[in-house]
Amino acid sequence: MSANTLPTPLPIPLAQPLVADGPARLLARAGVQACLAALRIEGEETRLVGGCVRDALLGTVVADIDLATTLQPDAVMARARTAGIKAVGTGIEHGTVTLIVGGKPHEVTTLREDVETDGRHAVVRFGRDFVRDAERRDFTINALSLDADGRLHDTTGGVADLAAGRVRFIGDAATRLREDALRLLRFFRFHARYGSGAPDAEGLAAAIAARDSLDRLSRERVRAEFLKLLLAPRAVDAVAILSETGLLSRILGGVGELGRLARCAAAEPHLDATARFTALAVRTSEDADRLQESLRLSRAEHARLTSYAAALAALHDRPVIEAEAVPALVAIHGAGPLRELLITLDGEPRPRVTPEARTVLDRMEAAGTRPVLPVTGADLVARGVPPGRAVGAGLRAARELWLASGCPEDTQARERLIARALEAAAAP
Repeated sequence: MSANTLPTPLPIPLAQPLVADGPARLLARAGVQACLAALRIEGEETRLVGGCVRDALLGTVVADIDLATTLQPDAVMARARTAGIKAVGTGIEHGTVTLIVGGKPHEVTTLREDVETDGRHAVVRFGRDFVRDAERRDFTINALSLDADGRLHDTTGGVADLAAGRVRFIGDAATRLREDALRLLRFFRFHARYGSGAPDAEGLAAAIAARDSLDRLSRERVRAEFLKLLLAPRAVDAVAILSETGLLSRILGGVGELGRLARCAAAEPHLDATARFTALAVRTSEDADRLQESLRLSRAEHARLTSYAAALAALHDRPVIEAEAVPALVAIHGAGPLRELLITLDGEPRPRVTPEARTVLDRMEAAGTRPVLPVTGADLVARGVPPGRAVGAGLRAARELWLASGCPEDTQARERLIARALEAAAAP
């Protein structure tokens, strides 16, 4: 179809209903209207494009506003300033200018045509053809555009694919993947978010054939894209396909714990991407170290993976977790991380968590507190222990006893702990 006001009845089974007035409501936004008015000029055209149009059709929250225009970047900047709109050349060498309206960004990009691609970078030139601009995009559902008069333009069959829950490359899938290898992961991510049923057969075959291209991508880009995938509604299904096709091992450098990922996603929809990634990919501290190197994890991400691995090791040989064991586990690992770990292990042979233990954990997490050893180095120094190694030895002994006793904090327990610390500090 070339342009329509959508949606005419589609001769396909609908995997998800489309919202007839979604594009109109997107177009009516004050910021969108201000941008279109500022860029309106005889002989030029500006349209809403890509994800914002797609999501408007689905009736979901439209977060990012993207526009494409025949205007050159300097003309966009000039017309925005004339209209009193703040313009920032965020990617002006690539034709992108960000217009700030009401504190919200609206990205405006001059139409482009590919001149040369190598799978990682593309050489482009500015163009004036919306059809050619659509054809250089990745998937049909991302190639829709909406003009200022409310006409929806669909030159690649994106509306039908969106309604059918089908993520399909524009044109030849293998060619699209050669142009940008990251599209391999985006194919699975978009299928996990917008797809229904099995992935598009041509796209899947092309992705498998292009598996070596993953090695040419920066590890940071792979990590970022994969973490986004893990938050999609059908992430577990998509990761299972990645595993079956051998692509997951190219990403993780090993096999994944699909059952743990599934429990994590099903039991706690709001667990973040790092928690899901950890459940899928980490069994030991060595896994955490390897993944930090192979995917360039941040220090914070690596710390979470390492903490998870330590907690997993601590629970590995426990057939049962009783209520009295929970305070010590929380003191060592934290209530939130411990809860996340138990979610991933739920249903596995060990450990079995008693209802009483779950109640104690829930109470401690709700309170937001973590047991703290009620003995300090100052306490030992005040009892005559010289500062230095002796204090450290005493505190370690006190902490060991404290954890074994269930983390008591009463006065009598504190005195017992100090007595144990003094004994250890005095040992040769």
